[in-house]
Amino acid sequence: MTRPIDLTNPIFTDLEAARAHFEAIRWPDGPYCPFCGVMGDRVAPLGGKSMGPGWYHCKDCRKKFTAAVGSLYERSHIPLTKWFLATHLMCASKKAMSAHQLGRMLGLPYKTAWFMAHRIREGMRELNPIPMGGAGKTAEADETFVGGREKNKHAWRRDPRNLGGMGKEPVFSVVERGGKVRSQHVPNVTAKTLRPILEAQLDKASFLMTDGEGQYRILGPMFAKHEAVNHGIGEYVRGEAHTNTIESYFAILKRGIMGTYHHVSQQHLKRYLGEFDFRYNERIALGVTDATRATKAIKGVVGKRLTYRSADDGKAAEIPF
Repeated sequence: MTRPIDLTNPIFTDLEAARAHFEAIRWPDGPYCPFCGVMGDRVAPLGGKSMGPGWYHCKDCRKKFTAAVGSLYERSHIPLTKWFLATHLMCASKKAMSAHQLGRMLGLPYKTAWFMAHRIREGMRELNPIPMGGAGKTAEADETFVGGREKNKHAWRRDPRNLGGMGKEPVFSVVERGGKVRSQHVPNVTAKTLRPILEAQLDKASFLMTDGEGQYRILGPMFAKHEAVNHGIGEYVRGEAHTNTIESYFAILKRGIMGTYHHVSQQHLKRYLGEFDFRYNERIALGVTDATRATKAIKGVVGKRLTYRSADDGKAAEIPF
């Protein structure tokens, strides 16, 4: 059962409570130096009014730092209270939240909200994932195409040659039934492109279910069992063989992109995919609440950096809907 976000929570209103909350997430065993890694009595809080609360000093490398150093919050002038509220809002919105809406709710300019949202998505991104599936487990693999219908585009953008997936960005996803999903923005959906992705993301002892496309007939024998349904003749379910799980995920993805974001860029499509993957992987059905999901997203900001310049490059190359 979902619960509404408790806007009276001190981490959304009190800077000291927000700082303590982030320190507890980042430093569960006590503060450590992000520069040299020492901890314990070699790290001491800095006193005095000039520095403000939350500053620490390393007695070994003699550097000063806060919990934000070495994270996506480093050098941000946005208070942690707004960072945490934005994270909770994005984590609790199944079909996403636009930067315009985020900015209105937080009282921030659009560009600031846009950059915040990309940093939060970067925090959601999974690092060093282990393969999914395994003996006795079933996974589904399929592709979809992100991009608008030609008739919905401005006349000068329309290209009569764009039929089906032409002129759109291919996305390849693998989902373990009852488990997680992983999606990637790929240049094409040939067997040569998809083979290394499947090898890295899915245990070869798994059962793989796909549609009848040619690339999957080539890749299927890599796994313990492979079955395919032929959508061309109207076959969608044959016993345990179906791709309904991954199609349901694609439905959420498309509703979010088309209904909320409207435009996404080729450069940032990977981050939007990471956002939707994260919410699916940390869903209520797996026992994850909105608050726990947001805490995991906050924990994910550590060890990552994203500057506005790097995030803004290529922003104009949008995929229209």
